[in-house]
Amino acid sequence: MRTPQGFIPMLRLAGLIAFLILAVIVLIFLLRGCASSSKHSTYSNYMDKMRVIGGDSAQLGRQLNSALAATGIKETDLEARIKGFAATQKQQADQAKSLNPPGALHTEHDHLIEVLTLRASGLSRLADAFAQTATAKDATSSGRLLAGQMRLLVASDVIWDFYFRDASKAVLQQQGVTNVNVPDSTMVANPDLASSTAMESVWRRIHGTTATSSPAGDHGSALVSVTALPDGKQLSASGENTVTASTDLAFRVAVQDSGSFQEFDVKVTLTIAKTPTPIVKSKTIAIINAGETKTVVFTDLGAPPFGVPTTVKVDVQPVPGEKTITNNSAEYKVIFSLG
Repeated sequence: MRTPQGFIPMLRLAGLIAFLILAVIVLIFLLRGCASSSKHSTYSNYMDKMRVIGGDSAQLGRQLNSALAATGIKETDLEARIKGFAATQKQQADQAKSLNPPGALHTEHDHLIEVLTLRASGLSRLADAFAQTATAKDATSSGRLLAGQMRLLVASDVIWDFYFRDASKAVLQQQGVTNVNVPDSTMVANPDLASSTAMESVWRRIHGTTATSSPAGDHGSALVSVTALPDGKQLSASGENTVTASTDLAFRVAVQDSGSFQEFDVKVTLTIAKTPTPIVKSKTIAIINAGETKTVVFTDLGAPPFGVPTTVKVDVQPVPGEKTITNNSAEYKVIFSLG
């Protein structure tokens, strides 16, 4: 039976049309995929740049904290260092201003610039406050002035978290962009450092002064526990303790603020009895809140005496105004083994 004339060309035409439709559909999917990939790259590249800027700013915060906690630093040296931090922070703000964010993140980017600018201003004002109080006699007023500038830095952390980080996450979700992390950036890791009392303590330490009278109220510190690392064994004061003396030997000491007030510069000392010279290490807890427990870890202990009974003693220096000191220290019988 003969095929009707013209039927085969019709089939060919229908096949061609179907092929063209399929090609158009595939092309649309490819274009959408490319657009989605390009969109993801745009946001990801932007956040990578913000991560570097935010990380550098947070590093300045850590350097500031170290400078404020340093012992023996001169006021003029501290002032110069903080001015340097301010100049660096301003450069980071200028760098952020030169960048073009994705369109949907313009508002959030403006807030990021606001954060960096506020940090630069806060650091500059803090340096000026130290200069202003260099010859002051009133520690309380000096601490209050310094704390006011520190609170600007704390405010910058809040703005970053709320107006940049959280807001940017919401924008990414609205845009359907996934697997892009929005960075954190913290200038003041412990906001308690921005209190007038904390900054008064900093001012006193820098100027070599101490309080003229014992503070009123319930003040106290207490030794909570001592744990040998990496064994993870908590030492007991009532019996003999066997501790593995590896190259990673360390002791973790937990200290509690047992009073009703925030305390500063709490010194903790670890002593391992050894002939002819004992091993002595000290660390300082910069700030601890009422009822809070903080830990310090003593490392780089060298070679303790092996295989013979010895003692490990931990002392927590009483804070000003502390009346009960029976819980500030403990002595442990220890034998260090090679495992």
